[in-house]
Amino acid sequence: MSQDDSKPKLHIDSDWKAEAQAEKERLSEKEQKAQGQSSEGERGLPEPNFQALMSILASQAIMGLGAYADPKTNRPVIDLEGAKFSIDLLEVLEEKTKGNLSEQEASDMKQLIAELQNRFVQISQMITQQQASGAGVGQSQDAGPKQPPIQP
Repeated sequence: MSQDDSKPKLHIDSDWKAEAQAEKERLSEKEQKAQGQSSEGERGLPEPNFQALMSILASQAIMGLGAYADPKTNRPVIDLEGAKFSIDLLEVLEEKTKGNLSEQEASDMKQLIAELQNRFVQISQMITQQQASGAGVGQSQDAGPKQPPIQP
């Protein structure tokens, strides 16, 4: 036996690089699909991030401030207590993330809270005026003008 016979011989398929590349691409596609499903879900939800969290809390506040109508009466449904809670949550989030947000995120948060607080005060005053005049508004049973306005 010669020295060349003692070394194992490798048989390399001429297409092994192409096959390896194709397998790598298939795995990459599977990974991208898996990541897409986890971040976007089946309904194409946006990527979960700080902006999305702020939007969800703001949406809850806006809904409580009469953004939708009762289908039976076609009057706005107002839940001042729920709206105030959502705005308060945004304030807690602002306080707890202070120093950890980008300038843009901090600015957006401050502006969002101020706008929601102003809207809360406007709706509260409007309800008080309408109740004083006897007109009334389609409120939920838990809400009412007795809620103290949020101080901007």
